[in-house]
Formats: sequence, C-alpha cells, structure tokens
Amino acid sequence: MQIIPKKFFVTSGCAVSKVSDLNAFDEALLKAKIGEQNLVSVSSILPIGAKQVPQRALPMGAITHTVLAQMRGGEGEMISAGIAHGFRKDGKGGYVAEGHMHGTRKSLREVLEWKMHEMAKLRGIEFKSLHYKIEELSVPMDHYGACVGALVFVEY
Repeated sequence: MQIIPKKFFVTSGCAVSKVSDLNAFDEALLKAKIGEQNLVSVSSILPIGAKQVPQRALPMGAITHTVLAQMRGGEGEMISAGIAHGFRKDGKGGYVAEGHMHGTRKSLREVLEWKMHEMAKLRGIEFKSLHYKIEELSVPMDHYGACVGALVFVEY
C-alpha cells in the first residue's frame, strides 16, 4: 500500500531552556504545535495535487509525517532552522529543502534558495515560486536554545 499525502501545512517555533537543548527542542515543537505528535521524518517530495492548508490541530500521539529542520545551540550562539518549498511549473508536484545553521535567518534563506535551485537543476525543471519558513534565535546566556521548521503532511 502506498500512502500519498494530499494536504500539508508549514509551521515553525523557537524556545530556550535552562535545563537542556532537548527541553528547548521539546518546547520549540510545542510552539510549532507539533509537540504532541509522534513525528516520522520523511524526505522532500510534494506529490502531484498536494495542497497547502492552514495549520490545524492534530490528535495527541498521531503518527505524523514531517519534513523537519532543527537546530540546537548554547549560550551566546545565533541559530536558525527552516524549510523552503516550491511546486514545479509543469504541475508535476514539488520539493522541500530543510536547513539549519549557526547563523542568521538571512544566511539560511540563501542556503535554502541554493538547495532548491540545485534540486531544480538536477531535474531540469523550474519552480513556480519558492516559499520559506525560517526561525532564528540568539540564545541567551545560561540557556540552551532550539529552532524548528516543519512541513507537515495531514491528509492521505
């Protein structure tokens, strides 16, 4: 049986914790409203006909297929994480690129743009347009931080 997603939404979040980077990551997922799901990492293909929808509440514990970018950091670091996505001009689906870095939102956007253009070049296609969802965080002293960006599949 093949599972083909029909709808998706894009979300993101950042958080800090005095306890650990794991706790910061957990809170970042909660802020992105995907912290109560069992996230399953998937690669970066948007099926033909997939539609972006507004973010929606998901049932607690749901197995949730996600293209996830995450970056964790320590005190004094600038971190960012996010995704880019775009549909092909020929209507045959689309692609997602995830990225993370010690750096700014602006720098990560450049990297994501390069990744998307390389995907297009390898496939000999063009994108209609590119869309970005990027978080940036300057981690305070005596804290850990985390940023997440996600494309979440919600209907099959």
